[in-house]
Amino acid sequence: MSSTYRLHAIFSSLQGEGRNVGRPATFVRFATCNLKCAWCDTNKTERMVVSAGDILRAVGRHSSRSVILTGGEPTIQPGLSDLVRALKDAGYWVALETNGIHAPHNPELFDYISVSPKSDYSARYLDTAMIHAANEVRIVAVTDEIVAFCRNMRERIKATDYYISPLERDGRIHYRRALNLLVKLNKLSPGVHPWSLSIQMHKVIGVR
Repeated sequence: MSSTYRLHAIFSSLQGEGRNVGRPATFVRFATCNLKCAWCDTNKTERMVVSAGDILRAVGRHSSRSVILTGGEPTIQPGLSDLVRALKDAGYWVALETNGIHAPHNPELFDYISVSPKSDYSARYLDTAMIHAANEVRIVAVTDEIVAFCRNMRERIKATDYYISPLERDGRIHYRRALNLLVKLNKLSPGVHPWSLSIQMHKVIGVR
């Protein structure tokens, strides 16, 4: 039986964070998440239940050849690997954005993986289930006192780049808090490839 997927939206925009900032892409936003972050600013309500074919046709109506699977949380969607294979067979570059609590079944299918571990749920990052390798790690600076969590995630998730992102809450983006955390982390590990700041460029320039 073919898988169906719970979606919130499919839309075109620019990647706003991390190493691929500014890259035009089609975003496939899945509905539902396995976390309930109090500060989450993402609408992930279910609007449609569709097949892989439906998604391919919708993605094909956009010009970008890059597809970013985001959420919500994509890794809790049954049949995710089947969808990725279909997108790859159609010639798309495919990226995954995940909170990292559950590793994808076939990580090698993705061209790029971005993990955003959530410090409020540190106890749920179990070695037997979590993702352990990615292209980048992005952690939201909920406070500037989550140094131990950031260092722990860096030890447990091997990546090329590590980013700190500012928290947005009630319409305010806490840049200074993120910068303070960034400075603390880099002071603790001089000579190591540094943490960088990712500032959600799409919000700065006013795109979705």
